[in-house]
Amino acid sequence: MELGAGHGTFTDHLVAAGAEVEVTEMSGPSVRMLQHRFRHTTKVTVVHDRDGEAACSGGPLDAVVCISVLHHIPDYMHTVQRLIERIVPGGAFLSFQDPLWYPRRSKTSMRLDRTAYMLWRVGQGQLRRGLATRIRRLRGVYDETNEADMVEYHVVRNGVDEEALRELLDSSFEKVELHRYWSTQSSSLQSVGELVFPPTTFGLIANNRRPLSSSVGATCQTSD
Repeated sequence: MELGAGHGTFTDHLVAAGAEVEVTEMSGPSVRMLQHRFRHTTKVTVVHDRDGEAACSGGPLDAVVCISVLHHIPDYMHTVQRLIERIVPGGAFLSFQDPLWYPRRSKTSMRLDRTAYMLWRVGQGQLRRGLATRIRRLRGVYDETNEADMVEYHVVRNGVDEEALRELLDSSFEKVELHRYWSTQSSSLQSVGELVFPPTTFGLIANNRRPLSSSVGATCQTSD
């Protein structure tokens, strides 16, 4: 299952690798785009998950994939805990492209990240939008009707606690890898940042799900 598949960019890679994929998405327009994009294959099942609950229901899964999605979920720890329960023994959990937990990041890391973002905004001709979004963040305001806030809600919540997630996954998987890296929207700044800038983003790869009887903290029951 791919949680919050968006427009299916990563789904393409999963299908190309031979996987049968259940994709979930909260956005109605995105669901319609996914249905159209994968209309010619039986390997993709699109689920309109309006409230996030559908991701926890259904049968067992070999793997759960989350690409740039956990930071959109207010209680991501509880959601991941429930998703783990659907994964079969020996299965995997993969998550990438979420912002590192802000309280553990240095001031230099935060400044470089925000500067790179604003420079990208200028290049896109969206300086006014970027400044307005920044002002709302400083005020702690989250506007559900604003596309920029919907895309970058993690700023209000100080990023995603990668260490807490790793600890949660450690309780259910034999091997968990945490990868921290620099990531920004600008391709030129990405090339420079990979070489010299501190990490801003992280990914987690958890392999070999332990048998359910030996895991800790599971709350979601799979159906028969």
